[in-house]
Amino acid sequence: MTTANILADAYGRIRELVIKSTEGLSAQHLAYRPEPGANSIAWLTWHLTRIQDDHVSEISGSEQVWTGEDWMGRFGLPFDPAATGYGHGPADVGQVQPQGPDLLIGYHEAVWGNTTAYLAAMDPADVDRVIDESYDPPVTVGVRLVSVISDNIQHAGQARYLRGMIERLRVGSG
Repeated sequence: MTTANILADAYGRIRELVIKSTEGLSAQHLAYRPEPGANSIAWLTWHLTRIQDDHVSEISGSEQVWTGEDWMGRFGLPFDPAATGYGHGPADVGQVQPQGPDLLIGYHEAVWGNTTAYLAAMDPADVDRVIDESYDPPVTVGVRLVSVISDNIQHAGQARYLRGMIERLRVGSG
């Protein structure tokens, strides 16, 4: 198994978590926050997808799916086009309120497709290519891709936890 295959498997697992976390939920469930400062499934899913889109497009030298395929327009969020959710506060989190899971899943599918296409075409030597020298040691493509996986899995796990809360507490069921 190649490095690209291992990375593609990890990104595929994130995709599965995104679908399992959002599929079949109402807008109310996607926006549910157990307390005012908490993140919602909608925001967590949007954010992890934005991070993957931003970082993989930077590595591959391609335009982000967010702007290139007008997911930014479809979401209609009041954020700067470059916003990924990093540094967002509670009010920002509350802005991410899609009417259902299709928008979140659709955007994630498009980004995942871009990620897997990059990985399939990636030169094996690319994993060692330095992309950020501001760190010690400098960050390579491989390190950045693993960093995105780590971030995405954490947020996808948080979304799964919230979904479990919604189901166990019967949030929004009257």
